[in-house]
Amino acid sequence: QVQLVDSGGGSVQAGGTLTLSCTASGYTVSTGCMAWFRQAPGKEREAVARINSYGTTRYADSVKGRFTISKDNAKNTLYLQMIDLSPEDTAMYYCAASSWVRCDFNPVVYNYWGQGTQVTVSS
Repeated sequence: QVQLVDSGGGSVQAGGTLTLSCTASGYTVSTGCMAWFRQAPGKEREAVARINSYGTTRYADSVKGRFTISKDNAKNTLYLQMIDLSPEDTAMYYCAASSWVRCDFNPVVYNYWGQGTQVTVSS
């Protein structure tokens, strides 16, 4: 049984830094496609970043240069380092994992989801 546990969210001021973690069990992060999504109140869930089995990354334009997605294979954990946060980054953040070859920003690709961790950025 696959389980993804998100953590690391919190409340910070604009310009602050947070690092989110997603620890997987029953799923090998080194060989899979994984991503971070976020959903703000009243908005649709959107992809933030994804990393494939080769380590190739892709970012949403809104977070390029500020967010970094990475994996620690030894810890079987996915990370999202976020710097220079703004109030527009306030959302519930979810990690996601796919058991398929396809790896992109479409949420239908991902069949496993974490429970979410809240990020709140104040101005």
